[in-house]
Amino acid sequence: MEKRVADVFTDEIMKTAFQQFSIQKEMQKLGDFENYVYEVVKNKQSYILRLTHSSHRSQESICSELDWINYLHNCGMNVPKVYETVKGKLVAAIRARDGSYFFGSLFSKAPGSPVKVNDENFSKKLFYQWGSTIGKIHSATKEYHRGEGVKERLHWNEDELLAIERYIPKEEELVISNAKKLIANIERLERTADQYGLIHSDLHQGNFFYDGKDIHVFDFDDCCFHWFCSDIAIPIYYATLFRYPDNKKGERDAFASIFLESFIAGYTTENNLPDDWIKQVLLFLRLRDVTLYSVFHKKIATEDRSERVKALLKEIRARIERNEPLIKL
Repeated sequence: MEKRVADVFTDEIMKTAFQQFSIQKEMQKLGDFENYVYEVVKNKQSYILRLTHSSHRSQESICSELDWINYLHNCGMNVPKVYETVKGKLVAAIRARDGSYFFGSLFSKAPGSPVKVNDENFSKKLFYQWGSTIGKIHSATKEYHRGEGVKERLHWNEDELLAIERYIPKEEELVISNAKKLIANIERLERTADQYGLIHSDLHQGNFFYDGKDIHVFDFDDCCFHWFCSDIAIPIYYATLFRYPDNKKGERDAFASIFLESFIAGYTTENNLPDDWIKQVLLFLRLRDVTLYSVFHKKIATEDRSERVKALLKEIRARIERNEPLIKL
């Protein structure tokens, strides 16, 4: 988390969040990269409490996210249920001492367990279910209509991380130039109801649990209007990158081929793909490089970067400069 946000995230913020959702003080911290996320207890049941700073998302944007999650939940998707505050609100707005806000949201905890890239369960069976799950979400979202008073969720090109000159050093001229050209090329893609709509936008292996049969999706913080094929590119990107961080002897390409075969077989049981889906996926693999490069520059100061982060940034920079995706398809 950025220092300026961490400095105003006080015990009083947590105390108020507990009161707003009538939850006990037991908690386990799960993450603090873009949001503060905790496992908490209420009536002897586990829930997930998320606290989002106003510099990251507006209250309106969060309400849009939660409205869509509730729609998907009501459609029978394996996504969290969103719970209201004691005042009947989906979002608890908590003022910080500097005048900014933290916005609290409470979710059901997903059943199942996390799957690591070297687990036995990280297999074709999982990849098929992964694709099927995303296909179901895409199919359902075509019929989604916002609740009364709910604002439209942001579109992909409104993501602050794509304002790349804000975060990427100005001396990296080729990175900035190629990223801008890529964004311009994507903006020219056709937007139809069959190709473009609300998507999760970050459904990698860290954002679902698996119970041996079904995938249970969470962390919709990055959801936005985007091409559906971007939701295919993200799983391929992270599954491949984490399974083969060193890319020895074309291992990434070989794995991605196996992954994609099962994933697409599952996806197409629930939703159709456009004729140019491979072309789109390759563009969105490159876009993920740009987004990841930008977020690392935003979130982690140069002096705080581990050797692994430094190596990853070097690798991503080289791909952006060569206009190459992570893998070949």
